[in-house]
Amino acid sequence: MARIIAVVNQKGGVGKTTTTVNLTAALTALGQRVLLCDFDPQANATSGMGVDKNTASPNIYDVLINEADPKRGVVSTKYGDVLPSNKALAGAGVEMIAIDNRENLLKSALEQLAPSYGYILIDCPPSLELLTVNALCAAHTLLVPVQCEYYALEGLSDLLATVRLVKRKLNPKLALEGVLLTMFDSRTNLSLQVAEEVKRHFPGQVYATVIPRNVRLSEAPSHGKPVTAYDPYSRGSEAYSALAQEIVSIHTKG
Repeated sequence: MARIIAVVNQKGGVGKTTTTVNLTAALTALGQRVLLCDFDPQANATSGMGVDKNTASPNIYDVLINEADPKRGVVSTKYGDVLPSNKALAGAGVEMIAIDNRENLLKSALEQLAPSYGYILIDCPPSLELLTVNALCAAHTLLVPVQCEYYALEGLSDLLATVRLVKRKLNPKLALEGVLLTMFDSRTNLSLQVAEEVKRHFPGQVYATVIPRNVRLSEAPSHGKPVTAYDPYSRGSEAYSALAQEIVSIHTKG
């Protein structure tokens, strides 16, 4: 049965989609069965895996709102499987308000898919509204990317407050998978200072693997490939491969 991990941070530009796409590919390269659930209306994770977000049907919106079979929505790629998104998902939060048990729509869909996978990674939107609450209800754990820049910890208190509320009311088993430092530049004091600050706030919960600032990571999505396929010898590719090994090793021990 799959371990369902929501990649979440309500701040934009911290590396959520980059992490979801490249971790999916790196775990797949290790022989894991992985599904990427794109739960962001921008659908960048869908196109980053080489899937056309405009033609993929049914997509996650159809599954949630039109009760489409989630198994029919899954698209297989050489980098892992994808449950695609598109811009229609932007209105789903409003449409879901009228649906019974609206917080658990994604959970119900992923439960049908979970027996086929070792990992399901959810790429969450950069907000804390109903879509993200759905992801938090569906997930076993959260992976929180934090960029090594000014204001890195800003807004994390809001995220953690939402997580506490979801745990209390909806998903008591929800736990923190880990905090991932992204956009790290070892040449700057700022990156080193932010890394220390994050470790102080999340003792024992920050991954040993750090994702560096890397041009190849930025270029790969425009080619519809994870960085592990676009430039397997880049620093970005090596970092996500190391992260995948770290995560598998933690779960093997656990």
